[in-house]
Amino acid sequence: MTIPSALKIVLIAAAAGALGVLAGQLVSGNGWLMRTDLGQRVLQERMERDSPKPPADLAVAARGAAMPPLRLQGLDKQPVQLPQAYAGRPILINIWASWCGPCIKEMPELSRYAKGQGADGTQVVGIALDNAADVAAFLQSVPVGYPILLDTPGPRDAGVQLGNLKGVLPYSVLIGADGKLVKQRIGPFEDGEIEGWAN
Repeated sequence: MTIPSALKIVLIAAAAGALGVLAGQLVSGNGWLMRTDLGQRVLQERMERDSPKPPADLAVAARGAAMPPLRLQGLDKQPVQLPQAYAGRPILINIWASWCGPCIKEMPELSRYAKGQGADGTQVVGIALDNAADVAAFLQSVPVGYPILLDTPGPRDAGVQLGNLKGVLPYSVLIGADGKLVKQRIGPFEDGEIEGWAN
């Protein structure tokens, strides 16, 4: 039995349309596919391919491997060592800056999630690639319920060490209780999205 010509045209058009939608999701970076683990993995691989190589002596995290230790200062100028400061707990690390619109939009959601975690839940930590004065001023108007650490943006910053070679903000990683990188997230979280991503 042969398929009528009109039906062939409709099937080819439907297949082309479906491929077009999928390609649009991959290219735009902000569609439903980018909100899935598969989409994030594809985006991460594409960004790694298109990014400059990190310095040869810099340890860069990879999924399934231990994160490199980070020693950063809090706003109180006290040093904090990650992941050791929260050993035995999962850590959601969010890289942001006070000038980044999508970062600012997701911060109330990160704060809401952090407040619901309790003493044994996932520890949320923000790392601002920014200067201390701008971060402190920003947090006066948008307070959060989780620790904020500071780093200087550049080719050796915490974001790069956590796998964000292109420096896209916001950028988040989930570190397991064993100190290994579990997930990476390019772009902001939408309301109610963190629980599904972090669990």
